[in-house]
Amino acid sequence: MINEDRIRALAGHRGSAVVTSCYLDVDGRSHPRHSDYEAQLDHLVRQGREKAAGFGPEAARSVAADLDRIASWVRSGFDRSRVRGLAFFACSADGFFEVVESPLPVRNGVVVNHTPHVRPLESLLQAYERFAVMLVDRQRVRLFRFELGELTEQTEAFDAVPRSGDQAGHPAQGSRGAAVQRHSDEVAHRHLKNAAEVAFTELQRRPVEHLILGGPHEIVVELEGLLHPWVRDRVVDRLAISATAGPDEVRQAALCVEAAVARRDEAGLVDRLRAAVGAGAGVAGLEPTLAALVERRVELLLVSDGYETEGWRCRSCQYLGPLGRRCPVCANSMDLVDDVVEEAVEEALANKCRVQMVRENADLDVLGRIGAILRF
Repeated sequence: MINEDRIRALAGHRGSAVVTSCYLDVDGRSHPRHSDYEAQLDHLVRQGREKAAGFGPEAARSVAADLDRIASWVRSGFDRSRVRGLAFFACSADGFFEVVESPLPVRNGVVVNHTPHVRPLESLLQAYERFAVMLVDRQRVRLFRFELGELTEQTEAFDAVPRSGDQAGHPAQGSRGAAVQRHSDEVAHRHLKNAAEVAFTELQRRPVEHLILGGPHEIVVELEGLLHPWVRDRVVDRLAISATAGPDEVRQAALCVEAAVARRDEAGLVDRLRAAVGAGAGVAGLEPTLAALVERRVELLLVSDGYETEGWRCRSCQYLGPLGRRCPVCANSMDLVDDVVEEAVEEALANKCRVQMVRENADLDVLGRIGAILRF
């Protein structure tokens, strides 16, 4: 199961030797046969051995053992019915081995470093936040839940609301018809109150970041007014979609809403960063952001998704910087790292900072593709 706590725990792992991080796409749609993804695994194993050579003989032996264990795990078989991606984190020298199974595909890759390479997991988690869709009409309510791109129907209820006609199915007349209509409206209102209670109970039990409401406009408006304020605060949009819609239709409509909400939220965070930089409460660009991380001043780290660049890390005092080779803090020799942005993300997560990967935002790119809102 991928969650923020597990990612932070991995990011905080510090061992005596290098860590092998390996991501393997096992999606049955693109790799229907075992041999398809095993061929990719063989390629990753070769890459990993080559990368380990630069860390010295002892590290190379540890990485070789890591890769052998990863290959053995994959070839021993696993349940592919709900797994489309695998992430391995291993350090044989420390007896460390962890496997993360993902319901979504991952990009193949292997990284050898002193810490686990967790940025792809963080990006995956943020790309598919937990949200729910509640569909209603005058007789039924359906609650769907999305987690990591997977849709499940959580709850379905049906109330028999009387029609405003007589028992023979003919239109009701006069005061009797009005009474039947009032009764029908009352039953429908009770149905919506019950739906609101269901939403509160289910979402308190398993919270989500966002809730989308769907159904006829007037019914959705009435339902929203009945929701508990804690639930209502999570409503991000309303859809004109039938309560009897099929799962594919629900999923596509909801994902469109969620993508728009994600871009809106990211834009809001970048606006906050720009204002904070102007007020002296934020930094932008690689060098000042790394300096703020080292000083433990970061509250929120923003990174353009896909941003990578070389940099330096001091293993003695954990200093991060764009330039080396001598550490400006403790004067020890520093290590050149392939991706200092990944190091920054891991440092932020390990220190319980909030991290936001930002997709396709030109304003953050102008600011240097990385920045931070500061605690002090």
